[in-house]
Amino acid sequence: MTKLKWLSSGFFVLAAVAFAAWGLSASSTKVVKGEFVGSEKCMECHAEEIAADYQHTVHFGVEQNAQTELEKNMCEACHGPGSAHIEEPKDKGRHWTFKEKDGETAEEWNAVCLQCHEKGVQTHWTGSMHEGRGVACVNCHTLMKSVSPENQLAKPTAPEVCFQCHKMKKMQFQKSSHMPLMEGKLACVDCHNPHGTPNPAMLIENSPNENCLKCHTEKAGPMLWEHPPVRENCLACHNPHGSNHDNLLVVKRPRLCQRCHIESRHPTTPFSESRLHAIDRGCVNCHSQIHGSNHPSGMRFLR
Repeated sequence: MTKLKWLSSGFFVLAAVAFAAWGLSASSTKVVKGEFVGSEKCMECHAEEIAADYQHTVHFGVEQNAQTELEKNMCEACHGPGSAHIEEPKDKGRHWTFKEKDGETAEEWNAVCLQCHEKGVQTHWTGSMHEGRGVACVNCHTLMKSVSPENQLAKPTAPEVCFQCHKMKKMQFQKSSHMPLMEGKLACVDCHNPHGTPNPAMLIENSPNENCLKCHTEKAGPMLWEHPPVRENCLACHNPHGSNHDNLLVVKRPRLCQRCHIESRHPTTPFSESRLHAIDRGCVNCHSQIHGSNHPSGMRFLR
C-alpha cells in the first residue's frame, strides 16, 4: 500500500510539472473589477507611449469606427474597467497587463481576445492543439504596435511566428528540396490553421491530399489508371516541409518505389542504381505517369 501511495503521489507530481511546462497551470485568482471611465482617462497618462505605435494598428482603426458597446470601451475592452487602476496605478492586480509576472494566465488572456474573435478562423480554437498546449494569442500577435502588415503578427511574417516553437520544421525548410516558404511564396497558414480545425495536424482541408491538390490540381484526376498510394495519401512519398531528395521525396529513388514493389515484374530484391531496371537512377524514367494515367494503355504508368 505504501508503494502504491508513493507511485500515485509521484504521478501527480510529474503531471504537475508537465502541466506547468505546457503553460497549463491552474487559473489565477486575479479578478479585475471597477467601472468604465473612458479611454480619454487612459490617454492622460499613456498618450505618449501609445501615439507612436498603437495608432497604426488594426485595433485602433476598429475603435475609431466602433459598432458595438464593447468596441466603444476601447482600451478598457481589453484591459478591463479602469477606475481601480486610476485609484492605484502601481497595483498591477487592478487591470489586465497581459504579463505572466502579474499573476495572469494564457487562458485569461485568450478569454479577453475571444470576446470578439470567436468566429471565422477562430471557431475551433477551444480544444485545439495550441490551446491545449497553453499557447496565448499574444504569443503570436502583438496588439499595441504594428510589426507585420498582416494580422497583427508578433513577427514580420507568419513563418517567423511559427518557427518560434516549430524548430524542426524550420530546419526541414532549409533542405535542398523544399516548398518555397523561405522565399516568401508560401506561408504555413496556407496549409494549416493555427487556431485549430477538426482535421489532422490543423490542416485547413479535410485531408493531406485535399490540401495538396489546392495547388497541384494536375494531380487531382480522376484518372483512368490510378496509383493506389497516390489516391490514399501524398505523404506516403513526399515530405511537404522539405527533403534532401528531389521533389520532396521521403526516400531516394529507386528505394522509394521498392518499399512496395518488391515482387512485381522486376527482380524481387532491391537493386542498386547501376542496374538496368533503375535506368537514370529511378523507376520513373520509364513509369513517368506515376501519379496516374488516362491513356488506354497506361496500366503500368508508362510514357
